[in-house]
Amino acid sequence: MINYEEANKIILRELSKITKRIIEVDLQDCLGRTLAEDVFSDTDQPPFDNSAMDGIAIKFNENIRSWSLIGEISAGNYEHFELDENSCVRIMTGGKMPSSADTVIPVELLAEYGKRISLLSDVKIKKGTHVRKKGSDLFVGMKSVESGIKIKSNHISMLSACGESKVKVYDKLKIGLLVTGDELVEISEIPLGDKIRASNLYTLLSSVKESGHEALSFGLVGDDRELTEEKIRSALNSDIDIFLTTGGVSVGKYDFVKEILEQLGCETKFWRVNIKPGKPVLFCTFNNDSRSKLVFGLPGNPVSAFVTFNIFVKNNIDKYFNSKENKNIIAELNDDIRKKDRKRHFSRGILTYEPSLARYFVSDAGSVSSGNMASLSKANCLIILKEETSHLRKGEMVECIKI
Repeated sequence: MINYEEANKIILRELSKITKRIIEVDLQDCLGRTLAEDVFSDTDQPPFDNSAMDGIAIKFNENIRSWSLIGEISAGNYEHFELDENSCVRIMTGGKMPSSADTVIPVELLAEYGKRISLLSDVKIKKGTHVRKKGSDLFVGMKSVESGIKIKSNHISMLSACGESKVKVYDKLKIGLLVTGDELVEISEIPLGDKIRASNLYTLLSSVKESGHEALSFGLVGDDRELTEEKIRSALNSDIDIFLTTGGVSVGKYDFVKEILEQLGCETKFWRVNIKPGKPVLFCTFNNDSRSKLVFGLPGNPVSAFVTFNIFVKNNIDKYFNSKENKNIIAELNDDIRKKDRKRHFSRGILTYEPSLARYFVSDAGSVSSGNMASLSKANCLIILKEETSHLRKGEMVECIKI
């Protein structure tokens, strides 16, 4: 049995052998994908001095408080005006500043009398206020969006401002999933007797999609060796990059997934990790004439499957794509937490942020059972309790993985 750190090193080493595929997609189709190259601004941003407010543009003189109105400039409708210290133009937000103007006074600070505009009494202004200077956000040639960013709507704003109608991104990995176990029934069925619904199938397919990759279902199969082998063979011979199974990797009579994988040519890199939940996790590689695949045998318990997917599969895929997203948060504990073994624990937690203290706090979400989905649904993080830790006290700082 290996430790958590060793397991991740092995996974990342094998994952790095898979060639990253870079594709070009339309800007409107890149949301959620990982940017494959740095993007640089092709213009100054903003491209010209412009007004940050509706008001008037003036040539500043601290002794002048009244101006003659000689024209108007709205956004996208620039007209040249030559201003002296006694004249002004009405200007709208985003309007290009006249070259002779250096200051904008907001309309709410002004009184207008026909063609004469005056500053309200007791109002003071400073030179250069409410003017967005050319290049104040970015100069031409500056890096605007960094490679490795998982593209969100706020990045779309900058990409479009840089004229990126096409964006180079890493192609999605194809990740297949097979769920095993005689106890499982489809979620549309009422589970009777000793049956349970196959929640892992939907949880993990959703987790794959949420991580920005393509999810393919190989369905669910009972504890039938021949049918299980047929399903696994089909998955290994498909065009997926990563194959996930749940269940059948422990030491029970019907836990034959590991044996089938090895018989079909998979090379076991590790089996069982010193963690809780998820100790019996399996990691293999499969190579045939067409391509290499990574294979994860995740435990069947719903929480164990979810945790091991996040800490081993998703975590390393993000590293593989040089993701800039930081999923780990340091937070202050609201509760005492104890453990009795020397495993690394990933305890479900509820993370909150207190703006007045500029600090995160985390509470224990409840049950530590690997089958308790109620506490998992309440949680938004995993609290890390390292191997040597036996007791974390309220008020101590802990590392948490956002989920």
